[in-house]
Formats: sequence, C-alpha cells, structure tokens
Amino acid sequence: QVQLVESGGGLVQPGGSLRLSCAASGSILNFNLIGWYRQAPGKQRELVADMTSGGTTNYADSVKGRFTISRDNAENMVYLQMNSLKPEDTAVYYCKGCKSILAIRHDYWGQGTQVTVSS
Repeated sequence: QVQLVESGGGLVQPGGSLRLSCAASGSILNFNLIGWYRQAPGKQRELVADMTSGGTTNYADSVKGRFTISRDNAENMVYLQMNSLKPEDTAVYYCKGCKSILAIRHDYWGQGTQVTVSS
C-alpha cells in the first residue's frame, strides 16, 4: 500500500519561510507525477507545484518565484520550500502522487499538513 506522509507545517509570520516534507513508502520514481496541493477554508483544492519522474516542474502562478519543489530519490522524499510567505498561502497542504498501472491512473494522497501565515 502506497503511503505519503507530510510534515513541516506550522505557524509562520508573513515574509517567513517553511519547508514541507513528503515521505513516500516506496520509491518516488515509481510515480509518474508527484507534487503538492493546498486547500484553504471554503476553497477548492488547488495545485501548488508538481514534478514529473523526469524532473520537469510546474508551479501555480501564485507561487512562482517563491516556492520550490525538489526531491531526494535516495530518501524517497519530496520537499516544498516556501519563501516570502503571504497570509493567502494559509491552507492545508497535501502531497499527491500519481501512478499509471496497466494504463489506469491511480492517485495517492497524504493526510495533509497545516500551514498558517499570520502575524
């Protein structure tokens, strides 16, 4: 059973930084796509950043230049470095991995970690 476990959330002041971590139970290279989503209260879950198994990255316009997704293949970890945080970045952040098995897409989600940006 694939498991994704996030950590690293917390309370930070505007302008501050946090690094989120996502630990996978198996090799992250088994995922065609792995990344971060977030959901703020009363809003739909949205893509923050993702990365293909080949290393191509994609970012939401709202976080470009502030957030960086990276991975450590040896440790089966995916990270989200968040700088210059704003109150509107407040949300629950989820790690998501996508695999294609016999041409069927499977999505796996972590349990989420809360990020609160407030003074």
